[in-house]
Amino acid sequence: MSKRPFRFAVQAFSADSAQAWKDLARSVEDQGYSAFHLADHFLGEGPALASTNHPHQTLACIPAMTMAAAVTRDIRIGCRVFCIDYHHPVVLAKSAATIDLLSDGRLEFGLGAGWIQAEYEAAGIPFDRPGVRISRLEEYLGLFRAFMSGEQIDHNGEFAQVSGFAGSPAPVQKPMPPIMIGGGAKRILSLAGREADIVSFNFNNRSGVIGPDGVASSTADATAEKVQWVKAAAGDRFNQLELEIGAYFTVVTDHPQQVAEQMGGMMGLSAEAMLDHPNALIGTVDSICETLEARRERYGFSYITVGGDNAAAFAPVVARLAGK
Repeated sequence: MSKRPFRFAVQAFSADSAQAWKDLARSVEDQGYSAFHLADHFLGEGPALASTNHPHQTLACIPAMTMAAAVTRDIRIGCRVFCIDYHHPVVLAKSAATIDLLSDGRLEFGLGAGWIQAEYEAAGIPFDRPGVRISRLEEYLGLFRAFMSGEQIDHNGEFAQVSGFAGSPAPVQKPMPPIMIGGGAKRILSLAGREADIVSFNFNNRSGVIGPDGVASSTADATAEKVQWVKAAAGDRFNQLELEIGAYFTVVTDHPQQVAEQMGGMMGLSAEAMLDHPNALIGTVDSICETLEARRERYGFSYITVGGDNAAAFAPVVARLAGK
């Protein structure tokens, strides 16, 4: 497995003012991160959101991405990831191409099949079974490519019927912005292996909530199996893929055992399993750097995303490893 240079991203959900959002985007760029992401969730506080254990995302992703692009220079901008059921595919394609144009070619086009059932239900959006949602994503990939080609579109699919116009504007990146596909089950990761430029490894969120079931689906051995699913689907193109993972449990600390015991207890894992979990980075800057190098060797992960609350504490890791 070839070793890609490390790069790092921050995923943020919220800001309490325009200035706070601008300041965060600029600080992430100044700290050496290569990308700044949002997620694609819209529920405000209430029982629907509480049932998911998901953090509250105060900002709508498309305008917040656009603002972040406007106040930064070089950092890549993305959504990790757009839920294709929350957007009409033509409107999403036009928004993505526009962001790429206005950012001078800095968009990462993240896509996913959706998973938070309570969010769908709260908004009155039909929540199809996983196979249908993934089939819809697969079909939309072809439509997105057709839109960004600038040629006349003639798409007559199972989920979308689009014809009689050419997509515009043309994106800066050719033939289109890099596609990130995220997920945690075999079919979605196999699709990513065949079609994506960046594969985002996540929990298997079959339960529809954040909790022990999802965390247990991404242990060290389970994640190694997921990489093999991608490798089998990608075939000869595997070494061209960038493998990304979210470090959801990141704590820079001199007391990793104590932190791992506390976090592991919440997720039904031992402290040792928590420290070894591919979505966890718990320890000193030195030990986290060693862990990342070992995981790149084992899994191929070179693209690491941390939460906005951890950006400053994690910045010394970025300074040491980015580009190496």
